[in-house]
Amino acid sequence: MSDSETRRADSGTSRRNGGRGQAPVHVAEPQAAGAVPVLESLAAVLRQRWDMVALVVLALAPLVVPALGGALGGQVTTLFIYCILALGLNVMVGYTGLVHLGIAAFFGIGAYLMAILTVPMYPFQIGFLAATIVSVLATAGIGLALGAPTLRLRGDYLAIVTLGFGEVVKVTLRNLEQITGGMKGLNPVPPPGAGVKIGGIDLGLAFAIDPRWFYYLTLLALAGVVVAMRRLEQSRLGRAWVAVREDELAASAMGISATRVKLSAFAMSSAVAGLAGCLYAASLSTTADPNAYDFNRSIMVLCAVILGGLGSIPGTILGVAILVGFDTVLAPWADSWIQQMNINPTGSSLLSFSGWRLAIFGLALVLVMRYRPEGLVPSRRLAAELHEDHA
Repeated sequence: MSDSETRRADSGTSRRNGGRGQAPVHVAEPQAAGAVPVLESLAAVLRQRWDMVALVVLALAPLVVPALGGALGGQVTTLFIYCILALGLNVMVGYTGLVHLGIAAFFGIGAYLMAILTVPMYPFQIGFLAATIVSVLATAGIGLALGAPTLRLRGDYLAIVTLGFGEVVKVTLRNLEQITGGMKGLNPVPPPGAGVKIGGIDLGLAFAIDPRWFYYLTLLALAGVVVAMRRLEQSRLGRAWVAVREDELAASAMGISATRVKLSAFAMSSAVAGLAGCLYAASLSTTADPNAYDFNRSIMVLCAVILGGLGSIPGTILGVAILVGFDTVLAPWADSWIQQMNINPTGSSLLSFSGWRLAIFGLALVLVMRYRPEGLVPSRRLAAELHEDHA
């Protein structure tokens, strides 16, 4: 039989079988060893262990960036402190879904408690570590006191209550001049390790002279908070927070106590904010005036959490790095560069970067909320929900 007759016979057999003839099998060529791209493997490692990579990079940064031993080191230290504060707010807003507009109040409470327990004008002077522990516990207790009568409130009503609490705290700190120093604040707050010598090094003097000591202290505190938040996120309590955020009624029907879950969120958020306040007062050697803990500070931190991604730890840190870094690092550097280049000899606000920073900040927020409402680095759950709604 010729080749043409063979092909006609095969086609006829295929038609008689209803076209159910087997398709030709293509044998894949064996892939060479190491075919997986190195960049994909590196990206997977960064997604899974981003915290360790970031910690190593930031720990080595002062060794290769001499500017961190000067004013830049103080600015980055402030950035780390705000990252801690934002992670505390993320517990309330991101995990539990409770709108909190008074996080700056707990930030200020932690700072003033640290000052009261350490400044020379008071008899306590118990040291940095002990004062931090007491301040964090006391701030958590105040958070519980605020959360207990507001358990039935949600949404706008809870936001108004927390906003009012923040204003009450600010006015109280301003008016109790004999205790808080009024608008002058309390100072000098001694640095960590004041009066302690290790290996011939006076720790208090080292913290006061070299900004890198505070840099590493706040970086260590930030790393501890990130690890704690990751553990909480994967724990039973963290899952209960998310369940209450998704559907409080369904969570209660499944045996989750919404009361305990909300109170734990209030306490945890307040404690982390109090820790940030302690580090803030110690790094500045003063509490600053009460206006440093006003409503604008709460809104800035809330915007950072929303910009980065609700319920996302790396997103929250990225949001703070963008907003606070833009305000405390980029804007002063841009103004200094404009002055050095003699671009604005008359000092006009129209030609200064600081004069436009709020407009740039607002425009960036509008664009992000329009084109990426889930945030820059959202949690997987929230991103899936938003994309499902848009679909």
